[in-house]
Amino acid sequence: MTASAFDIAILGAGPVGRVLALMLARVAPDPSRIALLAGSVPAAAPAAGSPAAGSPAATIPAADPRVLAMNHGSRVLLESLLAWPDRSADIRNIHVSQRGRLGRTVIQNTDFNVPQLGSVVAYAGLHAKLDERVAACGVTVLSGPAAQVERQDADGVRIAQGDNTLLCQVAVQSDGAGATDLRRDYGQHAVLTTAHATLPRRGWAWERFTAEGPLALLPHPQTPDAYSVVWCSAPERANELAAMDNAAFSAALTQAFGDRLGRLSSQSPRHVFPLALAARRAQVQGRVVAIGNAAQTLHPVAGQGLNLGLRDAARLAQTLAGWLAQPESSPTARLTEFAQARQVDRFITAGLTDLMPRVFATGLAPVEHACGLALLGMDLASPLRAPLAQHLLQGFRA
Repeated sequence: MTASAFDIAILGAGPVGRVLALMLARVAPDPSRIALLAGSVPAAAPAAGSPAAGSPAATIPAADPRVLAMNHGSRVLLESLLAWPDRSADIRNIHVSQRGRLGRTVIQNTDFNVPQLGSVVAYAGLHAKLDERVAACGVTVLSGPAAQVERQDADGVRIAQGDNTLLCQVAVQSDGAGATDLRRDYGQHAVLTTAHATLPRRGWAWERFTAEGPLALLPHPQTPDAYSVVWCSAPERANELAAMDNAAFSAALTQAFGDRLGRLSSQSPRHVFPLALAARRAQVQGRVVAIGNAAQTLHPVAGQGLNLGLRDAARLAQTLAGWLAQPESSPTARLTEFAQARQVDRFITAGLTDLMPRVFATGLAPVEHACGLALLGMDLASPLRAPLAQHLLQGFRA
């Protein structure tokens, strides 16, 4: 067993952990005193019906089939770190509607004088770019078994990674595990796949609320006429969709989405995973802080989970920048400041992503008609849709 001492240890090397490492490396007097603990990954990708990447049965990064919706604020952050992937698909318009009810709204980039509302990137491409940047930034990357916090006291935190022991002043949990204080099972599973459209519309993303759950189509970063599909439905229905042959699934997808993009055809593998809200009440406990999915896992509606996690990372790096110059001092006051600064953004984002998939799928006609009127109102009056659109664009920034 060996022991090493660091100022900050980041447990988990997904996008949020890597972005935090890059930001801390920019302000740390000695970046090598920041440890990024990258757990080992499984050797094979999941088959249809198995857990999606990001779960304990995740794929290796290069084979991960997911795409990620990055809002404008996240893109600006990644570009500032020279970590934006080489390929992406811009979202300039977001069309929101509900199946079988009146009302829809369209959010456009011209409403906010930005080049795009967001972009879609492949997880594999983002991971590769972040990996490249982390390798050059000077932080210490330690691969091995998943790391765990063993204990903490007034002098620091003790972390175990296999047979190795690490001592640090601040431990950041960014491994996607442990958010269990608040939990809601949505009774929905998400089906992920890729579909081609006969009438594609460049720069458009679609969020369609159905009686089963939200159905999102995002422009695919690698193929102009392709869309990444996130189809939420009851578990039995999701498994049924995953088991269909390609022709039957394509027909069901086209029927659920409608004809705005012509016929939808999917020949790609389908992956299914359960949906739940899982969140910590407190992001900070002593010298241990949780960010990203370790702090909150959200419903995928509106694609806010990773964007919220990146805002966690950015704020934490900003808060700890001054402390890194004197790491022998106690960091607890700064960590408390971080937790307080993140409360409103976490509350609003988790609240929105929790409310939308439930309220649009109540099965109660008066409620669903009210939702339709709300969408119509937002479409007719830009001041009504501005707060929602602004939050989707960059989140709440204190």
